[in-house]
Amino acid sequence: MDYEKSMKRCIELAECGAGNVSPNPLVGCVVYDRDGNLISEGFHRKCGENHAERDALLKLKNDEARGGTLVVNLEPCSHYGKTPPCADLIIEKGIARVIAGMEDVNPKVAGNGFKKLENAGIEVVSDVLEKECRQLNEIFIKNMTEHKTFVAIKTATTLDGKIAASNGASKWITSEKARAHVKNIRNCYDALLTSSSTVIADNPSMLHKCNIILDRQLKTLNGYKIYNNQRVIVFFDEALPMPQGNAEFIKTPVRDNMLDLEFVFNKLYELNIMSVLVEAGGHLNGQVLSYADKVYHFIAPKILGDNNGRSCFDFRILTDIAECYNFKIDSVEHFEPDILLTYYPISKI
Repeated sequence: MDYEKSMKRCIELAECGAGNVSPNPLVGCVVYDRDGNLISEGFHRKCGENHAERDALLKLKNDEARGGTLVVNLEPCSHYGKTPPCADLIIEKGIARVIAGMEDVNPKVAGNGFKKLENAGIEVVSDVLEKECRQLNEIFIKNMTEHKTFVAIKTATTLDGKIAASNGASKWITSEKARAHVKNIRNCYDALLTSSSTVIADNPSMLHKCNIILDRQLKTLNGYKIYNNQRVIVFFDEALPMPQGNAEFIKTPVRDNMLDLEFVFNKLYELNIMSVLVEAGGHLNGQVLSYADKVYHFIAPKILGDNNGRSCFDFRILTDIAECYNFKIDSVEHFEPDILLTYYPISKI
């Protein structure tokens, strides 16, 4: 059996749950009978519903899986949560071999699922495509190991790094294909975060289940489309009185003449917002860089050539190249005529 090919299929299945499983991990599963024939597939569809292994195994009748092989990108759980332990069901179904992508970082599992399976006489093979499996669940891993919200930035620029002309004109830098993919990226995150400056300049709808606005002086309270969304959280200067409205308002300390981002991201984790995608102007993008876990950078084959045009990361003045933030480019994707660079800060790789 080609373990890597099967694991790639698990990852594909797992991705079908993107945007719906938080705070749980993305998990896919395939099951083969004793002769190596594929007999079932499953994935975790939504938090609170069946895990991938249970989804796949419960589709089978009688002893179809007995003596077979189960492949899953994450160690099967061994504890009772919103659903019973997947390890118990695997044992009950008579699976002979389990192929896993990685050990679960959840301390409630963390190797206990493997031990339970091995104690029942099941062969366990782990760390198949581990790097890919860890990247698939990078949000879950940060949540579990650091107890912090995963922070990503999305920006779209010209070849010379501009997000708008000097007068603020920015529609459209990238193509419809690229903008369509942005919707897929947004769907992977619990919330979108932007600044009051972006709300005032662009009046974006930013359709999402949760939108966050950093609005120190409460300039955006009236007439902006973003407030029509299902849930809106506004961080504002703690020195101001509490405003009225349908949004959730959070008083926030001010540091260096701006809202304290450390406070903001810590508060998001307290609110069970496990991941956030920042879509803002160059100043906030730049301030967020020191907290960012990932950057999605769309680049259009255009040169603005406007010395006063607005840059995607424009937040400080330096005289030493050694003070640059350093990143590793993970992937380059084409959305003709544009490209998407996905990169990670080197210190967090």
